[in-house]
Amino acid sequence: MAQHPILCVPETLDPSLLLALSQAGYRLEQCAREAIGDAPSELLAALVSARGGLSDALEACRSIRSRGVGSVPIVLLVNQVDVAHLADLDDLIDDFAILPSSGAELLVRLRRATGGQDASGDSTIVSYGPLKINTETYQAVIADRTLDLTYMEYELLTFLASNPTKVFTRETLLSRVWGYEYYGGARTVDVHIRRLRAKLGEEHASLIETVRSVGYRLGQPSWGERTP
Repeated sequence: MAQHPILCVPETLDPSLLLALSQAGYRLEQCAREAIGDAPSELLAALVSARGGLSDALEACRSIRSRGVGSVPIVLLVNQVDVAHLADLDDLIDDFAILPSSGAELLVRLRRATGGQDASGDSTIVSYGPLKINTETYQAVIADRTLDLTYMEYELLTFLASNPTKVFTRETLLSRVWGYEYYGGARTVDVHIRRLRAKLGEEHASLIETVRSVGYRLGQPSWGERTP
C-alpha cells in the first residue's frame, strides 16, 4: 500500500495541533526549508508558522516557492496582528489560520488549500473524525460501518462534512442542498437531520450539532476519537 503524502510541519507547531493532524491520518515531517524541494512529488502541503515573526515566515514561504515546488499548497499560521499584512500575498500562500488555531480549523484550512484532498491525498474522499464519504461511489462510512442513506440524506451529510464547524441556517441548507427551486419548509431539514443522527447511531449522533436559534453544523468529534 502506498504511503500517504507528506505534510511538512514547523518545529514550533503546538503539540495539540501535531496530535490533531496525526489523528486525522497525515504523515508528518519537520522539513527544513532548504530541503523541501528534494521530494516535491510526496508533499501534500506545507505548514509555515509565523510564531517567531512574520518576516521570517514569509521568507520561508518564498524559499519553498523558489525551490521548484510552487504547486505545493502553503498554509501560514499567523498572529492576529499580522493578518492585515497578508492582503497581497495570494501568490505566496494558499490559506492562513490565526494562532492559536484549533485542530479542527487547521484541518479545514488544509482541505481548502489542497483542493479538498484528505490525508490520503484523495480528493474523492470527504472525511471528518470517524466519518468518511466517497463522492464517486456515493458511500458513507462511520467508524468502518457503512451507512444506508437516501440520496438527500447523503447530499446533506456530504455538504455538512465538506464545511465542518461552519454553521448553516435551515434556509441556507434548503437552498444549497435541495436547490433554490425547492419549496419545502424548514421542517424538511429538521426531519433529515433527525434521520441522519439516527443512522449515525447513538455514539456518533452528536457529530451533527444544533446551534440554538441558528441552525446546524458538523461539529468536532469526541475527545480521543481517531480518524480511521
